[in-house]
Amino acid sequence: VVVASKVSESTSPGVHARISPTPAHLPGTDPSMSTPLNHPADSKAGEIGNSNVGDERKVNANTVYENIENSQSEGCLSKFARCLLIGLATMVAMIPLSWFWCITILRDYERAVHFRLGKLCGAAKGPGIFFFLPFVDEYRKVDLRITALDVPPQEMITKDSVTTTVNAVVFIRVVDPNLMVLQVDDYINATKLLAQTTLRSVVGNNELDELLSQRHKINSELQKIIDKETDVWGVKIFATEISDVKLPLSMQRAMASQAESERTRRGKVISAEGEVQASKLLQRAAQTLQEDPLSIQLRYLHTLTQVSAEKNSTIIFPVPVDMMPLMKKAANTGNPAM
Repeated sequence: VVVASKVSESTSPGVHARISPTPAHLPGTDPSMSTPLNHPADSKAGEIGNSNVGDERKVNANTVYENIENSQSEGCLSKFARCLLIGLATMVAMIPLSWFWCITILRDYERAVHFRLGKLCGAAKGPGIFFFLPFVDEYRKVDLRITALDVPPQEMITKDSVTTTVNAVVFIRVVDPNLMVLQVDDYINATKLLAQTTLRSVVGNNELDELLSQRHKINSELQKIIDKETDVWGVKIFATEISDVKLPLSMQRAMASQAESERTRRGKVISAEGEVQASKLLQRAAQTLQEDPLSIQLRYLHTLTQVSAEKNSTIIFPVPVDMMPLMKKAANTGNPAM
């Protein structure tokens, strides 16, 4: 009697192995005496069974490989999708934190010149909130308020060969931020140097008297020249003023002496003009007194009244003016009676 044993599973999943039939021993019999029965039908059935088992093993192995490949391909796709979702979620979560690096606020007097990948991006931005992309955009703030530049003292020679030291003040303002950023690196320093050279050339073409007395003319000429040069930078010159003119000590003394002489001359001229006017008025008064003889008597009495009003010991003896020629004639002839 041949009893077929059970089929056990192999170690690989999906692959099953069939155990060959083993003889079973009847109870009460000697195992050594028992022999398996070999029939032709059983041998044919065994060959058919072995061929079926081989086919089954091939089919099961192919199925296992397909399942493994499918499981690996599904794992890569799911892993990629999971990483993509995690990245998107991280980006969304970082948006509130990235506002500190992507947003800036511009005041009413400020403008931002925007560059994207190194190229100028439109007109100047502002005022208000300005959004930019980190690592892609960059910007430069520009102040639109008026700036005062103090030109350092410049020692120069005027047209009439007088050494002098002059300093000035220049008031500037940016009117085109894009043009200013693209054309000049440091517009404040550039404008200050331009003002220094222009001040030297303008003062050198004028005399010292013009520099002291016609300063408004020199200021307007300075402003016109500097504004023409800075117009291509997007910078406007609002005013230029010469603040101080320093002269050597010897020149100050000479000018003081000249001024003193001038004041003396003017004083003498004024005094002479006063004498001329007084003589003209006295002449008119004499003509008026000559027309009426009694007027001189009234003038004499008025003078006595003024003298007697004061407390003094002055004694006045009036002498008629008509007696003066007679007294002079008597003195010449030697007549004591006269």
